[in-house]
Amino acid sequence: MSAPPVGIVGGGNFGWGLAHAVERAGRQALLWSRRPQRAGTEHIDLVSGPAALAEAELIFFAVPSPYVASIARELGVHLDGGHFLVHISRGVVGDDLHGLTQVLRSETPCRRVGALAGPLVAEALITGAPSGGVVASRFPEVRAAVREAIGGSSVRLYSTDDVTGAEFASTAVGLFATAIGFAQGHGLGPAAQAMLATRAMAEAARIGVVLGGKHETFMGLAGFGDLMAAVAGDERPELAIGRAIAENQPFEQIGSIGGTYFEGLESAGRIAAYTRRVKLHAPVITLCAAAFAREIPAGEAVAALMSREVGEE
Repeated sequence: MSAPPVGIVGGGNFGWGLAHAVERAGRQALLWSRRPQRAGTEHIDLVSGPAALAEAELIFFAVPSPYVASIARELGVHLDGGHFLVHISRGVVGDDLHGLTQVLRSETPCRRVGALAGPLVAEALITGAPSGGVVASRFPEVRAAVREAIGGSSVRLYSTDDVTGAEFASTAVGLFATAIGFAQGHGLGPAAQAMLATRAMAEAARIGVVLGGKHETFMGLAGFGDLMAAVAGDERPELAIGRAIAENQPFEQIGSIGGTYFEGLESAGRIAAYTRRVKLHAPVITLCAAAFAREIPAGEAVAALMSREVGEE
């Protein structure tokens, strides 16, 4: 019996990257997008509506976090408990920073859900360049399905059952990669970028543990490993977005960079508000939120970061 097709919701760069990874793994991809798309291939079928995705067992959500709930509701009427749903978003929702697996469970009849995190970038998935990531799910069969769908010689996938940690780590890395681009735009060199990345991830780990995640998740591929790839210059869109913010480009132009929805501004503000409410010390995230929203001048944000009191490592 042949393996079922793999569903993909979203026709952006990451959606197409997943489709090509599925194709290289010898599987059929069913891609649905609300936007007009380029032509498919022999193994990538562009379907006209969400009902067609019910044929798949595993369905990836490659859409920005603000749209996941509405699309999940639309798709959910065609699904049942036999489907696996996995998102790749770098966002959280609500004042309590809920991960999108909670949204998928609340808006669909599906219970076996997960998240794809780590240093996977769309370009590597499209071209087949060596890359890796983490699939997070409490269900072993979901983790296995993702590895079978897109894993292989060019995509090395690790797994974890720490869904909360992996989801928040991925969100934090998206935010901090934008901050790294912002720092680059202001001429900060490798040492300053390393300091920013290290202190930022320490903050994310503290918040993630309060949310229910594991500290070690933030030190692994889903967290620090992912951010290391950004610092090393994997040219993910968040870096370009950060540099554009540093140059004071209008937000309406920034939103179209790399065909990527900019989730960092919304995430930064939401996380900063949460840390104030629960009284967590998060100066890097607070500065990022203020600088991204242009509540303080960019140069002032950089100076504030560099003038912070030095503590124990």
